[in-house]
Amino acid sequence: MSGTGAVAERMEPRLKQHYLREVVPQLKEKFGYKNDLAVPKLEKIVVGVGLSEARENVKVVDQASEEIAAITGQKPVVTRAKRSISNFKVRQGMPIGIKVTLRRWRMYEFFDRLVTMAIPRIRDFRGLEDGAFDGHGNYNLGLTEQHIFLEIDLEKSEKIRGMNITIATTAKTDDEARTLLEHLGFPFKKRKK
Repeated sequence: MSGTGAVAERMEPRLKQHYLREVVPQLKEKFGYKNDLAVPKLEKIVVGVGLSEARENVKVVDQASEEIAAITGQKPVVTRAKRSISNFKVRQGMPIGIKVTLRRWRMYEFFDRLVTMAIPRIRDFRGLEDGAFDGHGNYNLGLTEQHIFLEIDLEKSEKIRGMNITIATTAKTDDEARTLLEHLGFPFKKRKK
């Protein structure tokens, strides 16, 4: 693009280039796909954080939003209670969490940072469970603290918060999705033979 006011072209993320050059041919060979478009790929990644303490202190939502925005590079959406639940002291419309849906290049960059920098920083890490697939080729990962991400400033972060990361793929089966994630560098526990 040329001219004034043109947006600079974005380079394709390193992980997407790896997927197109190496993963697609390997998966075509293994599963016998006839077409490149039939090969499973990452569809979206959803990062969600539950904020039960937001009932008493609404400022918690702002701080958690800043941290998730720093981690993902995208501003999160506040999720609100759909109905009142008196046992949990929750009223309809109260903020109860935040979430971010990542697609395209942001998704690939987040996945790359998650696999190469964040997951190896988990204490006593021995691999991720491969039983967290939902039967439709999507993987759910629960993290106990946000401090494994390098973007979080430990001095400004007041509380340790867990998060749920859902990796949605276009795979039809869990086996295809597991193979895709393995080829993208996801550190599953070794299967016992």
